[in-house]
Amino acid sequence: MAINNDRRNPYQHWLIIVIVLTIVVLDQVSKYAIRTNFELYESVTVIVGSFNLTYIENTGAAFGLLSNVSFPFKTTILALAATIALLFIAFYMVTLPSSQWIARTGLSCILGGAIGNLIDRITTGAVVDFIDLYWRGWHFWAFNVADTAITVGVIIMIIDLFWTGKHRAS
Repeated sequence: MAINNDRRNPYQHWLIIVIVLTIVVLDQVSKYAIRTNFELYESVTVIVGSFNLTYIENTGAAFGLLSNVSFPFKTTILALAATIALLFIAFYMVTLPSSQWIARTGLSCILGGAIGNLIDRITTGAVVDFIDLYWRGWHFWAFNVADTAITVGVIIMIIDLFWTGKHRAS
């Protein structure tokens, strides 16, 4: 019987913890700065024609889905769904062999971002978004540090799937 040494690397567990905590702290500090220095819907131009800081609260899911929909226990249901997703991500991440450090890094970013947004949802019932990118009359959805971490994590996972995944298969 072969011994699986993949899970015996304590440095990778520390790296996961550092990535997740860094994202959560940066996310919560940035959202606190926005909440304490801006009025809701207040906007400040950072780069004319492309980037504003705009304080928005998203009571819905990702990309504002369900924001304009009201139903009983909406915040609780969305928080519960996010918590279940977090648990699945965390479980999957810790079951990956340590050789799959790229996938673990991507999942750590996703986990940190999801925790940051879940903290908002549980404590205030809405996720603070404030990064407003636009071009002419077209505005991308407002987002935050947690959303950025999730996006970066997904990109890392795609790179791992298509680039390094080919090398693992051969």
